[in-house]
Amino acid sequence: MKKRDIVKIVEELSIPIMGELGFEIVDIEFVKEGPNNYLRIFIDKPGGITIDDCQKASEIISDKLDEIDPIDVSYYLEVSSPGLDRPLKTNKDLNRNLGEDIEIKLYQGINGKKLYMGKFLSFNNDCIVILDDENNEVELSRKNIAKINLAIRF
Repeated sequence: MKKRDIVKIVEELSIPIMGELGFEIVDIEFVKEGPNNYLRIFIDKPGGITIDDCQKASEIISDKLDEIDPIDVSYYLEVSSPGLDRPLKTNKDLNRNLGEDIEIKLYQGINGKKLYMGKFLSFNNDCIVILDDENNEVELSRKNIAKINLAIRF
């Protein structure tokens, strides 16, 4: 079975379960690292995820996966918080982080610049608007955005 098919099956199984617990699935990945396969499910909720939340979610998802057994190879299940450096992918992620400092990496640079940082002001289906460090509003096309993360400033 292809990785994306595994991710889709796990996503369809997990979303309702996590919703009942008050958690949101941020991302799912199925990866091979060395000789081992890992199914990683990243969850979040308002106020953040605790270790107990991860344990509870892991136990429930593990039981469901054991019931339907959709993955034909051995794997390790990991359920965790996505962390501070996680990519912002969905509109829900973007809404939750309006007003935060973000970092945007572009596929194609604008005037040679591929990395933008600033306060996240707004977004729509076509673009994202930030206020950069020089207090300029910068509008970036979503089609040209490779990755968006929360900015970690020191």
